[in-house]
Amino acid sequence: MRRPALTAVIVLLALCLQACASVQPRTRVLVFTKTAGWRHDSIPAAVAALQRLGAQEGMQVDHTEAATFDPGLLKRYQAIVFANTTLDVLDESQQAAMEGFIRAGGGFMGIHAAADTEYDWPWYGQLVGAWFKSHPPGLQTTRVVFEHDGVATGIAWTVTDEIYNYRSNPRANVAVTATVREADYTGGAMGEDHPVAWCHGFDGGRAWYTGLGHAAALYADPRFEMQLRRGLRYAAGLSAEC
Repeated sequence: MRRPALTAVIVLLALCLQACASVQPRTRVLVFTKTAGWRHDSIPAAVAALQRLGAQEGMQVDHTEAATFDPGLLKRYQAIVFANTTLDVLDESQQAAMEGFIRAGGGFMGIHAAADTEYDWPWYGQLVGAWFKSHPPGLQTTRVVFEHDGVATGIAWTVTDEIYNYRSNPRANVAVTATVREADYTGGAMGEDHPVAWCHGFDGGRAWYTGLGHAAALYADPRFEMQLRRGLRYAAGLSAEC
């Protein structure tokens, strides 16, 4: 008499396991790494770190090199990450799809050379916040000073990486979350206020950027992982704090 009941329980358990296995993560992020100029050796480390951190946050993080941006693809995602992209990586139709994605409430996350991308697309420059201008030769060591609401928190982190100078200071249009101290190294060209990370609401969506991420070793640094985690959460709409 107990066998039918036991069989029913086993069937229910099997159905539950099958259903759980088919459930997709609620949040999906697309990491895009196409390059038309300099290609960073750190791209594999960046992708691996983003996938690892995303998994810890319950996200599905996909990676592509193909410029297959269209509304049908992008609507599957809550955020798009440009990780060390360079120069002209999207054609006009793909640019239009990206603009539509942001205007529909999507999020953008840019890492390092994302600011060295799409110079002929003014909307993209506004999305990122500032375009790359130059950088000192080699890797430089400097203090990264974190900010909250435009005020230094007193928390600093010494980092060795390629430090970008930007064509403009983005502070007037974004919420700066970190600056670097040019007094610590040679080749800085922005003065005492040198933002290196920021975020802002833009054109119906959200954008987050860090200028760090040239060196592959940085992606194993817990402090940089913390910064990337915050960027993922903000871009995906899981947190208002960036």
